Amino acid sequence: MLVVAESIRLFSEHGYESTTVEQIASAAGMSRRTFFRQFGSKEDVIFADHESLLAQVDDTLAGFQGDPWSAVCAAAEVVFSHFRRDRDLAVRRAQVVQEVPALRDRELVTTYRYQGAFEEFLRRRLPDEPPVRIVAYVAAITGTHNYLLRQMIRGDADATLERLRRELARIAVALGARGSEGSAVGDPESLQQQVTVVTYPAGTSPDEVARRVADELRKP
Repeated sequence: MLVVAESIRLFSEHGYESTTVEQIASAAGMSRRTFFRQFGSKEDVIFADHESLLAQVDDTLAGFQGDPWSAVCAAAEVVFSHFRRDRDLAVRRAQVVQEVPALRDRELVTTYRYQGAFEEFLRRRLPDEPPVRIVAYVAAITGTHNYLLRQMIRGDADATLERLRRELARIAVALGARGSEGSAVGDPESLQQQVTVVTYPAGTSPDEVARRVADELRKP
């Protein structure tokens, strides 16, 4: 979206507080009234592309032909690919967000919307699964995705879509997520015989769950 890109460019160049709605609207080729009708505020516009991205996530989940566990991995890949395609924009947005506490809070809320969409989908498609298993799986998937996304933004050449796929496959094996034919989700042959058990207290953050899973998987 042009208005998102222009707003982030202006925030990067002039600072979030110093940039006016009039400047954003002018750069995006729209009137001030149109801006407020579509976005409402400067805070809204910087995350506006997440709305269309969340819609893509919903479409991916709804249209996926494989098992539900794999659908969540596919949706996570959609999100990662979106930011990977325009890494420069993702880098500038991350820099702006880190400088403004209100934007950091908004980003956290936005992140949990993806997690909520994944959990709701799995609960609906797998009504007999224990809720704690769904929560653990989604926490590990989103935590790993967010870690690699941050690494990609920081310039880590190894933070690629292929790396994400490998790590999500390892999580599926570690947490025992199974496809409709009994094989592990995204199961590379080299991982089929691995079983990893990770414990954590209730209320553990998604990033911490992902870190513990990763630590266990690194053990020989």
